[in-house]
Amino acid sequence: MFVPCDRGGGSAGSDFKGFTLLMPAVSVGNVGQLAIDLVISTLDMTKVGYFYTDCLVPMVGNNPYATAEENSTELSINAEVYSLPSKKLVVLQIRSPFIKNKYRPFCQTLLSWVKSSKCARVVLLSSSHAYQRDDEQLLGTPLRYLLTPDLEKAVGGLMQELKWKEMEKVAAYPGINDTEKILHIPGGGITKLLFTESCSKGIQMAVLLKFCSEGDNIPDAFALVNYLNEWLQLIKSSVSASSTDASSQWKVPSSWRLLFGNGLPPALF
Repeated sequence: MFVPCDRGGGSAGSDFKGFTLLMPAVSVGNVGQLAIDLVISTLDMTKVGYFYTDCLVPMVGNNPYATAEENSTELSINAEVYSLPSKKLVVLQIRSPFIKNKYRPFCQTLLSWVKSSKCARVVLLSSSHAYQRDDEQLLGTPLRYLLTPDLEKAVGGLMQELKWKEMEKVAAYPGINDTEKILHIPGGGITKLLFTESCSKGIQMAVLLKFCSEGDNIPDAFALVNYLNEWLQLIKSSVSASSTDASSQWKVPSSWRLLFGNGLPPALF
């Protein structure tokens, strides 16, 4: 559950009434997590607490958003909460994979916190294997969205205005019975479970995802965060989600210099 920081800044307690909760799924290419990095870094969000759970692999490291030597030694753990009250935005960043068979307990704990903290809605940033798309999903943009019925009533019309494509359902038994359709998000981690649980519990949730492959997923992260920005307008930007201008106006965190590790030691040659 949510554990607030001792220091001040942002919403010190667990009451985020009317806030939008933005979080990643730990999915293919870590695209959602990279996009969340860009949001936290660009908006200079304040860390207000931690999300305590035994469902994630434990980890600790230095401050991924360090801007000077003074704050570079601050410690970060596997699930932290950042807040920006001026935009009614709270962000949960997840930095480690899930422990086997812990998806469902995590979803239950998370959605319980969403209700107790009075968040208005949840936006989940995710990704899915590009190579497992069906014919229909190969057409047009690689970006998709999903809305729970409760959120569909509120923003469904806006998605139509933005000309976004809803995530298609695929045949449950391809080649045998193509009439029975199911939601299939390969490589999406907790995405499908969290979405279906939110539907059944009446929680307003949107899933924004991108089809991608493992590799250098920085361009995918920029595309996904620009997609998010088309809707929530977190920053003023003329860059669309389909733009090839990946740099846009987002601030890259200092930790990204280590995404691919150090270079090859010259001594090898």
